[in-house]
Amino acid sequence: MTRPVALEIAVQDPTGVRIAGAVGAARVELAQALALGGLTPSPATLELSIDAARAVGPEVHVLVRPRPGGFVYSADEIAVAENDVRRAIAAGADGVVIGALGADGLLDIPAMRRLRDAAGGASVTLHRAIDVSVDPVATLATARSLGLRRVLTSGGASTAIDGVDTLRALVAEAAGEIEIMAGSGVDAASVRALVETGVDALHFSAKRTVREDDGQARDGVRMGSASDGVGGYEVTDLEIAQGMVDALVQ
Repeated sequence: MTRPVALEIAVQDPTGVRIAGAVGAARVELAQALALGGLTPSPATLELSIDAARAVGPEVHVLVRPRPGGFVYSADEIAVAENDVRRAIAAGADGVVIGALGADGLLDIPAMRRLRDAAGGASVTLHRAIDVSVDPVATLATARSLGLRRVLTSGGASTAIDGVDTLRALVAEAAGEIEIMAGSGVDAASVRALVETGVDALHFSAKRTVREDDGQARDGVRMGSASDGVGGYEVTDLEIAQGMVDALVQ
């Protein structure tokens, strides 16, 4: 790879932050419940992850998403998100990752202004709400007019590699005035094609699933199964993250 791109890793805890630092990622997107698409992290997760980042280097950008599902929010949900943005920045986060759509499928501009303003001038990223908007290119133009720093997008597809044509169109529309970060299903096999679209950054999770032994006893206690609420959980994996970095320099 000759053209440098920034790497952002989606993580859920301080351990993930340390792994991101170990492989030289520029940023982390800090969230919880990545299996649900990501939700706002807990205050303790936020504080300890920021502490970890200060020791190992990556910026911390906090996902502020009050619930799973779509991105058309009620007044109460926007109020919760606004407070979460303020708390994240007050805790020392470098930026926030937000998104709200209107019933028309375009950005909810009043809501986006409230959330942007709550960040107090810190970096603001529009998340993949852009990919379910009715017009990603028009949504990007609105994000740029709102002064957002970047957008995270798969080009409207399930995975970024399937959205390369739209990613190219978004890069052209951005005209260097707002960053385009490709995300969703980004892996070592797809990085070259994604970089060739001209995106500024790549976003990936480098996660693996840790599974308990379903139905078996441990220290005399039955661990249960996923149907009991004791299924697997996801963690950031150093080897996967390093493989992504290696693929970029080959």
